[in-house]
Amino acid sequence: MKKIPMRRCLATGESFPKKEMIRVVRTPEGDVKVDLSGKLNGKGAYLSRTKEALAIVKTKKALARALETEIPEEVYRELEEIIGG
Repeated sequence: MKKIPMRRCLATGESFPKKEMIRVVRTPEGDVKVDLSGKLNGKGAYLSRTKEALAIVKTKKALARALETEIPEEVYRELEEIIGG
C-alpha cells in the first residue's frame, strides 16, 4: 500500500492529503505565487480549500508569517477564485 503524503493546513491545523491542499510559495527571488502543481522551488505553506481557512489566514496574517514576507492582494484574489470556483 502506497503512503499518501499529508500536509497540515496553515489556518485550521487539520491534516489533509497533499493533493487536496493549495500550496502558496515564496520563491528564492522573493515572489509569492500560488503553486497548483506543487513543484515550484521555494518555501511553501499549505491551505485547505475552504473559505473559512482563507478568512482565518487573511485576518491573522498567518500566510505572511509562515512565508516571512508580505503577501500581495493578488495572491489572496487568486486563492478566492480557486476556492470559490
